Amino acid sequence: MKPFFLLLLAIAAEVAGTTSLKMSEGFSKPWPSVFVVVSYAASFYTLSLALTHLPIGVAYAIWSGLGTAATVVIGVWLWNESLSAARVIGMLLIMAGTVVLQLGKNSA
Repeated sequence: MKPFFLLLLAIAAEVAGTTSLKMSEGFSKPWPSVFVVVSYAASFYTLSLALTHLPIGVAYAIWSGLGTAATVVIGVWLWNESLSAARVIGMLLIMAGTVVLQLGKNSA
């Protein structure tokens, strides 16, 4: 369970970094810019720890897929970005692909 906990921490840090990237307004605001660097460093570090126990393809799919979905939700919540049917379907397809990769790792 520890590798998946580390992966969730990596996802949370990546989402925080991406959110801060938007808030930094092109790195013109110092504190959000610093938080971007710290968050991404924390994300890559915890992802590297998770990769000591998880296959890279599965871990990266989960990391990027859940990170993408969470970032879309945050964009809708904080910046009133639209949530069209196409975006919802896209997020569902990303999640479905992640599940298929996870299920397929045992059949190889």
